[in-house]
Amino acid sequence: MARALNLENYIGHLIRRAEQVHTAMWAAQVSQEVTSQQFAVLNALRQQPGIDQRTLASVTSLDRSTVNLIVRRFTDQQYVTQVRDAADRRRTLLSLTDNGDRLLSSLIPPARRVNEQLLSALPASERASAVSVLRTIADMEVTSPIGS
Repeated sequence: MARALNLENYIGHLIRRAEQVHTAMWAAQVSQEVTSQQFAVLNALRQQPGIDQRTLASVTSLDRSTVNLIVRRFTDQQYVTQVRDAADRRRTLLSLTDNGDRLLSSLIPPARRVNEQLLSALPASERASAVSVLRTIADMEVTSPIGS
């Protein structure tokens, strides 16, 4: 019989706990209405106005169905506009409205503060390495489950 894992040394458990800390800080300091995933969508649309939904999903590392729900919600709230691509009528191009741009502008300063607070838990000399390690893990290819 396999022994139980020591969760204090189990990376998946620690990542989940770190995400819980981030989510709590986000809700307390940034927004209770706009999630960090929704923020990522707004931010990506500011960086790349006129991108399509598939590209938006890719650059935010969110699945297409989640991006679809976020875009629909933001369109209903008049934070995002959707326009058919004249060159390819199957594609819908997305951009922030002025209201969406103002919303994002109001969220950026507290989002930066949360990021700084999270990094401040580490010695200054380790912060860049920590971000690099997390980026490496986040960029890993996801493999199929065993037996599939």
